[in-house]
Amino acid sequence: MIKVLFVCMGNYCRSPTAEGIFTDLVKQAGLSTQIHIDSAGTHDFLIGKSPDLRSQATMVQHGIDISQLSARQVTTDDLIEFDYILAMDRGNLQILRSLCHSGNEHKIRLLLDFAPELKLQEVPDPYGGGEEGFEYVFNLIEKASKCLLAEISKQVNT
Repeated sequence: MIKVLFVCMGNYCRSPTAEGIFTDLVKQAGLSTQIHIDSAGTHDFLIGKSPDLRSQATMVQHGIDISQLSARQVTTDDLIEFDYILAMDRGNLQILRSLCHSGNEHKIRLLLDFAPELKLQEVPDPYGGGEEGFEYVFNLIEKASKCLLAEISKQVNT
């Protein structure tokens, strides 16, 4: 089984959105038994909270329910256990790398590295903005997630 972890600061907007999108794509591809998906935050201030209501609303508009997710903080065990640890931005990437003392630094990447055609490296945090920011984040994450799934599919189908 391949394990994928999406990480943002609070596990409140971007990473639960990524978990929901990627879970939906994996399910559509018939790979749910071969790919495990989770999300976490680098900070602990929202542990146990459901995703931002604006993230949830955006996801519902796309037929995806993330209301059952709850925020958790990334652990050092996650950095060993997961095969793909995907940060939403450079700040969280650096935090993850600083926590990783296991020789597994190669697993930690930016999510948008999987969609170079976007010519962006970071998924912006929509928290402080309006509704349109959540849709923009959804679109970025969806594009990168499709490319990520294409890469992972090669591994599970060999």
